[in-house]
Amino acid sequence: MDIDNFKAFLSVAEQGSFSRAADRLFITQPAVSKRVAGLEAQLQTRLFDRIGHKIMLTEAGRALLPRARRILLEVEDSKRAVANLTERIGGPVLIGTSHHIGLHRLPPVLRQYTGEYPDVRLNIQFMDSEEACQGVLHGELEVGIVTLPLSPAQELELIPIWHDPLVLVAPTGHPLSKQKNLQLKKLGEHNAILPATGTFTREVLERTLKPLGIELQVGMSTNYLETIRMLVSVGLGWSILPRAMLDDGLCELKSTRIKMERMLGVVTHTERTLSNAATALIATLKQTAAQS
Repeated sequence: MDIDNFKAFLSVAEQGSFSRAADRLFITQPAVSKRVAGLEAQLQTRLFDRIGHKIMLTEAGRALLPRARRILLEVEDSKRAVANLTERIGGPVLIGTSHHIGLHRLPPVLRQYTGEYPDVRLNIQFMDSEEACQGVLHGELEVGIVTLPLSPAQELELIPIWHDPLVLVAPTGHPLSKQKNLQLKKLGEHNAILPATGTFTREVLERTLKPLGIELQVGMSTNYLETIRMLVSVGLGWSILPRAMLDDGLCELKSTRIKMERMLGVVTHTERTLSNAATALIATLKQTAAQS
């Protein structure tokens, strides 16, 4: 069977759209349709039901989906295993990372890495940490450099690189900022600007406050920490941010009752052979973190 047909099938299944799958694969929509049709002809069964503008997997499509992922993982893994025999550090390496890590952690790493390994072609895709973990899990990304999940899938290997202490923050002059030792129940009395539900950083906060029975007034949420910092600094509410993001417009809300931290690091697939380029990148991450 044609591997490109499997790639087209998998992309349509995950995107729920032939047009979005085409954008993802950098080919035309008719080409995606032709590849899926070719796979359906080979298997002699329909893989998608097309109802109006909605695309849904058939029973056969749902049965094929996990197998298609495994097939593509095996093909890519075989390519890397053979390429690694040369011990050459070069070629493409596909990375997913968050905007925050890309801005605040990666610049010195990438500067050193690209200087030492000029034959590597870095392909860095910026996305939420949660999305990057899914990309690694499904074989779409070789490496994720992310906020590490608290409850990872068993197929993911986590490599901690940076400790990232988290603090509660409010704008200077906010009523909460006037407390020397924050009464945590007061958080529920004021508007909060928080990371989106389902993000790993939001999960850290919720796990910390849930035993205390505090109900939060969430006025706004976003996945971008830089946006949260701006919204807090102009007085729209309090939030949670990495301590490294504190600036003159923000006040840390201190409490002896809580201590929050997240880990930033690398996510890889346990069943995937890493390319020499990816292995060298992880070594550079560890080295740079140790020196900082």
